Amino acid sequence: MRSPFLTNRWGRRSTLLDPSSSRVEVCPPSLRQAPASAWQRLLFWIMAPAPHASSPPVNRLPGVQKEFHAVLADIDSTEAQQLRYRIEQSRSLRELWHLRAETYRVVGLAHSQAQAEERLARLNPHFPTRAPRSQWAPL
Repeated sequence: MRSPFLTNRWGRRSTLLDPSSSRVEVCPPSLRQAPASAWQRLLFWIMAPAPHASSPPVNRLPGVQKEFHAVLADIDSTEAQQLRYRIEQSRSLRELWHLRAETYRVVGLAHSQAQAEERLARLNPHFPTRAPRSQWAPL
């Protein structure tokens, strides 16, 4: 029978069944906003030919705010009310990205860690992702 543990070339043990090894890292959106109109996109492309490095257009903000509110809909606490206010006052997806941790904490306290992870997973598609580091790569 094979052991579920492997030792990499740096002597660190890692498990093949480690759920964190398959997680996708959610990154903050760029400070630059992607243009909404065709004319703005053309200028954006001329000025900075890397539109993938930009944040989604600001017109997506109300929809993402609604998603955050939906995650907190069944929680009635002072902390949840304060978080709702901060969500409503946010002016960019980057600000909302920073509120993810507080959202996780409020949901976790009201329900459970599993529920918080499930609800945060509904918010993650609104933000850029990056593939996880290889477990074999040096730190």
